[in-house]
This record gives sequence, C-alpha cells and structure tokens, in this order.
Amino acid sequence: MAGLTIDELARETGLTVRNVRSHHARGLLPPPEVRGRTGYYGPQHVQRLRLIQELQSEGLKLEGIKKVLGDDDEGERLLALRRAGAETEQSEIVSGAELASRLKLEGDARPLLRKAEKLGILIALGDGNFEVPSPALLQAAEEVVTRGVSLDHALDMIESVERHARAVSKEFIKLFMDDVIKPFADAGMPAGQWGELVESVEHARPLAAQALLAVFRRTMDDEVERTFSELAKRLAKGKR
Repeated sequence: MAGLTIDELARETGLTVRNVRSHHARGLLPPPEVRGRTGYYGPQHVQRLRLIQELQSEGLKLEGIKKVLGDDDEGERLLALRRAGAETEQSEIVSGAELASRLKLEGDARPLLRKAEKLGILIALGDGNFEVPSPALLQAAEEVVTRGVSLDHALDMIESVERHARAVSKEFIKLFMDDVIKPFADAGMPAGQWGELVESVEHARPLAAQALLAVFRRTMDDEVERTFSELAKRLAKGKR
C-alpha cells in the first residue's frame, strides 16, 4: 500500500515538492492513491522518479523521457542498454606531492598540470589534491615518463592518441548504429529483441578493443621495423 506523502516522496528521491508536482503535470508520474484528501505514493513512484533522474543524467530531455516512459518497460530497457555499453573507470584522488613524485615534476610544474587538466587527465580540487578520472591513463603517463620521455611530450602523445581513438570510436558506433540499432528501431523496437540487442551492445566494446589492438600491433611492428632499419643504416655509415 502507498504510504508516502508528497513531502516524504520528495525527500526520499532528493527532489523538491515542486519537481514532483511538475512531473505530475507533465504526465511523467502516475497519480497517487488518494485517501481522504491526501495523496499517498508507493515504491512504484519512487522507482519512476529515480528512473527519470537517471534518464536525465544521460542527457534526455523531459519530453523525450515522456515518450520513452509511454511504455512502462521501455525506460528500464533503454537504461539496461546504456549500462551494457558502459565501462566507467573508478576515479581516484591523489595529492600534489604524490603527483609530483609519480610524474617526476620539478620546478614550476603549473603549465604541465594545466595542460593535463585541459586534457581531462587531472581535475584540480582546490585543496592541493587532484581527482584522476582515469587512473590507468595516469599510470600510462607515469610509465612513459619513467622510461625517459618528458611529461610534456607524454601529454602530447596522449592528446594525439585520444584524438585518433575518438575518431575510431565514432566510426565504430556509427557502424553499430547503422547495422544494429537502426534496423531494430525501424522494426518498431520489438520487445522480444531487447535482450538480443543488450547482448550485442555488451560485446561491442571488447570486439572494438580487440580489432583496434590487432591493427595497432601490426602497424606498431611496421613502425618498429622501419625505425630499426633506418638506425642500422646510420650505424653502418658511421663505421665506414
């Protein structure tokens, strides 16, 4: 049985009463159970509001959310599809001192830190600490610096890699949209195919990574071979 007043529902979901009333007015929230002159809300209302919040956090506008929620199950299916394609790395907090040690920072490192912030590698928290959205990326930069590459050049490399990786990602997603998502949407998004679609999305990321790594290994081998060939020629000339 529904047992939350509108004030209690708002507190439970972290919204204001005004937000809740607005969702009512837009037709996003089912009506409460009225007892006497008071409306009471139950678990289904809490779940619906949390679903709306999650869809909003993914960038959907309220009018679009209303269309999605026209089918009670479709919003959940859409979020399940989004989660299947997501692989968010857990960020970490590091101190400025730890960062200086790991990246071998010396002298005035502010320009390099600003460059790293611009690339999204670091987020200054204003208390001498930094948030690292991708610890794996910071570790890669640390390893490269340890091998003798300057941090400035390492950041340039990361910027270049991200630019090329984003282009590849866009191509792969476009391919998936054209050949998988669009036919599914054109068919009216049949309920019986949602599970198959989610499974396809779950496999999309590892397949893309596998293909990218295979091509990278091949091109890296070519570049190493070419570089060492040039080095061998220089050494041969030096011995004459």
